[in-house]
Amino acid sequence: MSIAPDTRRDSEGEHPEERPIAAPGPVRTPRTLAAAGDLLRALAAPVRIAIVLQLLEHARCVHDLVDALGVTQPLISQHLRVLKAAGVVEGERRGREVLYTLVDDHLAHIVVDAVAHVEEDA
Repeated sequence: MSIAPDTRRDSEGEHPEERPIAAPGPVRTPRTLAAAGDLLRALAAPVRIAIVLQLLEHARCVHDLVDALGVTQPLISQHLRVLKAAGVVEGERRGREVLYTLVDDHLAHIVVDAVAHVEEDA
């Protein structure tokens, strides 16, 4: 029985075994890892991903998100509460409405990269 050679290549065209072995990264505290896990769980719903993508373009209020995403106002509000609790979005009251924005672009990059990755495989 013969084994065929590994012909997989990474994004730079190298065989995985040809990459230099890097030193291990810094060890993170359990608290940091748990917080990162909480953040990823907060982003792990299709509607929340769609909200982040909408807010990446510009700030929006709840009714803008309802119109853009075609879901109910209570559902948008529920997902915004999760994202706000996770520190992903913040809201600023403007009269009777709350205008939601992303806290920073780092979190948006996680979502954009995940969506791009899935679209590459499609």
